[in-house]
Amino acid sequence: MTTEQFIATKASAAVNALYGADIPESRMQVQVTRKEFEGDFTLVVFPLLKISHASPDATGNAIGEWLTSNCPEIEAFNSVKGFLNLSLSNIYWSRLFASIESDARFGELPSTGRRIMVEFSSPNTNKPLHLGHVRNNLLGASVSNLLKAAGNDVIRTTLVNDRGVHICKSMYAWQQRFDGATPASTGKKGDHLVGDCYVEYARMEKEDPSVLDKVHDMLVKWEENDPEVRRLWSMMNEWVFEGFEQTYKALGISFDKTYYEHETYLLGKELVRKGLETGVFVKDPDGSVWCDLTADGLDRKLLLRSDGTSVYMTQDLGTAERRFAEHELDSHVYVVGDEQNYHFQVLKLVLKKLGFDWADQIYHLSYGMVELPEGKMKSREGTVVDADDLIEKMYEEAKSTSEESGKLEGVSEEEKDRLYHMIGLGALKYFILKVDPRKKMLFNPKESIDFNGNTGPFIQYTHARIKSILRKADALGIRPAVSEDAPLSPKEIRLVKLLASYPQKVQEAADAFSPALIANYCYDLAKEFNQYYHDTPILKEENSSILRMRLALIETLANVLVKATGILGMELPDRM
Repeated sequence: MTTEQFIATKASAAVNALYGADIPESRMQVQVTRKEFEGDFTLVVFPLLKISHASPDATGNAIGEWLTSNCPEIEAFNSVKGFLNLSLSNIYWSRLFASIESDARFGELPSTGRRIMVEFSSPNTNKPLHLGHVRNNLLGASVSNLLKAAGNDVIRTTLVNDRGVHICKSMYAWQQRFDGATPASTGKKGDHLVGDCYVEYARMEKEDPSVLDKVHDMLVKWEENDPEVRRLWSMMNEWVFEGFEQTYKALGISFDKTYYEHETYLLGKELVRKGLETGVFVKDPDGSVWCDLTADGLDRKLLLRSDGTSVYMTQDLGTAERRFAEHELDSHVYVVGDEQNYHFQVLKLVLKKLGFDWADQIYHLSYGMVELPEGKMKSREGTVVDADDLIEKMYEEAKSTSEESGKLEGVSEEEKDRLYHMIGLGALKYFILKVDPRKKMLFNPKESIDFNGNTGPFIQYTHARIKSILRKADALGIRPAVSEDAPLSPKEIRLVKLLASYPQKVQEAADAFSPALIANYCYDLAKEFNQYYHDTPILKEENSSILRMRLALIETLANVLVKATGILGMELPDRM
């Protein structure tokens, strides 16, 4: 039961006792008291005036008097123009803290019975993953964690775009310019080698635009199952898959199911055939197939080229139908950059025209692009921040910053290595996820690794500090314990309030598909602890009950930090 629900229940009892009216708790309006007024939570009195037949202040005062007389959890009140501000007692906050501390599943919301698929990453097999893909992967993984924490059955999936014109461009360049090079012969990761081919093709097309015709010929041969083209395609894709897997592992990314475009594009072609039969689509004289959306305020959308080859929209139609049918989904979230807003607007509309009512359950989590100080990244020009290089850079930044702090004496090299990875990835993940997904962001590795301010390492250091206190207490034979005999100070009550808000924050973040709300909650919790630690003696406290209660409080805080940062995919070290 939340504090708002508790107050609503008590207020309902007060109204019944005072006025003989049965008002359900759900109709009581309770909100956090505004900062300029004294109190913790406020009951809105206006809806009760028809029952009390009295003024707002008289009604508020009557309810306040009843509550303070009959509820030991409510110690004071003040009524201001129809708003009853209530101050909760130490008894309430101590009991609330005890319930949080004893609940191993605190923050895990009850099951909704809903099954949601989240598609993210979905890379092309013509280049390695870069910084833009990193934001996509971290968003997709954290949104999946968030929806699961909110009580949903979540399926993580990715669609590998392993066929099409862009793939043939890398293949053509390899044939013409790379003299049989392989990952083994060059010492390069396979995805990096294929990415070099893609960049080289861009140069080739600038030199001779007619090479694009040869690429299209290659695509037609691929769709006709030409054995030589398929062999080259399979070989180069395997190189890329092996490279992707290494990067995913380094980022801590995994999927429950992987789809491949070469397996799904024919599903879309079948839907196009049915759409032609029912008149939803039209075929132009050149043989191309279109969906006319002009009556809907959009334009005509190509579904099949004149040579019969498919486009992205084609396979997205077929993949969506298969997923909803196979998994009986209640919802499908696509984590894709805002450059594809129009694509998903069209996708939903075309699916609706094909008669799929579940099209309304498709949600496009449209996120802003990641930019560098020098501007946008462009894969075909090779001006990208490679994901593998970025992960390595974050490791080196973490190592350098940690060594400067001089706090790792006596730590083994193996433990240091693990710690540098944990700090580097934590910094990267937090820096990206603390930004509202819908906003563009500027990435600055040096800023992200700072041990002060709103950063991942600051939160990690907070956790390590708490663990250090608990180790010292344990060495002294002192165990954390909750006791109603140990009153909470105002600063401790602030911590309990913040802890108690965690489940609501999970729900709020899940509803908004925004891990940023969880990231900034973690920062608020860490910041509040550090202020408390600075002002409050813990191990020096002479009262045994208060000392043990304080240990229980910070231990609970550490546990909630672990849960919240776990949604972000971060690990928290016990030592730093």
